[in-house]
Amino acid sequence: MPHRTMAAGAALALLAAATALLAQERPGYVNPHAAEPVGEVEAIYGGDLEPDLAVSTFRNAHRLFPTRTIAAAGTPRPLPASDRRLGPVAVEIGRETYDLDDALALDSVTGLIVLKDGAVVHETYQRGNRPDTRWLSMSIAKSITSTLLGAAIAEGHVGGLDDMVTDHVPALAGSAYDGVTVGDVLRMASGVAWDETYGDPASDRRALLRAQIAQEPGGLMALMAARPRAGAPGTRHAYSTGETQVLAEVVRGATGLPLAEYLSQVIWTPYGMETDAEWWLEAPGGAEIGGSGLSATLRDYARFGQFILEGGVIDGEPVLPEGWTEAAGQPQTLRTGAEIDYGYMWWPAWTEASIEDGAFAAVGIHGQYVYVNPRQRVVIAMTAAQPEPLNREPVEAMAFFEALIDAIE
Repeated sequence: MPHRTMAAGAALALLAAATALLAQERPGYVNPHAAEPVGEVEAIYGGDLEPDLAVSTFRNAHRLFPTRTIAAAGTPRPLPASDRRLGPVAVEIGRETYDLDDALALDSVTGLIVLKDGAVVHETYQRGNRPDTRWLSMSIAKSITSTLLGAAIAEGHVGGLDDMVTDHVPALAGSAYDGVTVGDVLRMASGVAWDETYGDPASDRRALLRAQIAQEPGGLMALMAARPRAGAPGTRHAYSTGETQVLAEVVRGATGLPLAEYLSQVIWTPYGMETDAEWWLEAPGGAEIGGSGLSATLRDYARFGQFILEGGVIDGEPVLPEGWTEAAGQPQTLRTGAEIDYGYMWWPAWTEASIEDGAFAAVGIHGQYVYVNPRQRVVIAMTAAQPEPLNREPVEAMAFFEALIDAIE
């Protein structure tokens, strides 16, 4: 054990040195929180950060690992103020009724923006966050990575969801990913064994994180190639950050571009994002972490949601295949015909009103959301620093979002 502890300490020291060299801000962006402390990355997933340290860590996540910049537009797409306003909010949970301030406080919210028809109805920041604060996406990155797959299909880099994963990721040839399609991975249904338990240091999710900490080029795909098979491809769904890393490698292999550069090229710059974003890398100059590690401003998360609400079209030009956004947020079907409560790395709505509206959300641990409601023409982006990765929302998020919609006057 002492030798392992020393090795881990040396790895973290090398990581800190590499990150300090690589995480330099592009000219034009000044991080308003640069002097704040950051915690250890494993404490994020273990739920072991004290509240103030969690806040400062989530808005300085680019200091934890080397990153690649996602360049923003020279001229941001406007988010005009709406002529509508937010009236009294009433969220009914069981026998309790919560107002807006209750929800913000109880759910440890650090930022909330509500768009109706692309205009800002309400925008608020807590815990020292500001419009120029970049905040860690957690698994919102999964929904962004899956959207990049859609762009790669639209541009012809990927033939479609029936393409074989190994045709685009040779590092997985001869592994349990033989015979797995891109669509299987998109639905997290490869049949490859995976345990996503965040708080268990022995889980596959934590093993993936340790491979990221090691900062060895190709280390994440080596880990994925070693995973055993638990079922036939397309026959079982298991939520897996590892699957998103595989999907990220599909996009990178097919386009020949790093994900950050491709995202900037097809969405971030042409849609008019306001601020450069950052994306964690598995090693200096290496591949992006497809399932997490993207840091962007609240307004740009909202713009991304608006891009999805608008069908993945920018100024009349489709970026995604026809029907992609409609399918992405709805329950998918496995090869067996069984339906799963998961979309293209988006979560279909789980409450009655949102289900009726065809709503869906990008969701990240500790309370991160980009909620898209097509029928109501509403996008809600929310960042938070909840004390545990999961199940720490006294005010259930989707019920809160529905109450916000009901309160629009």
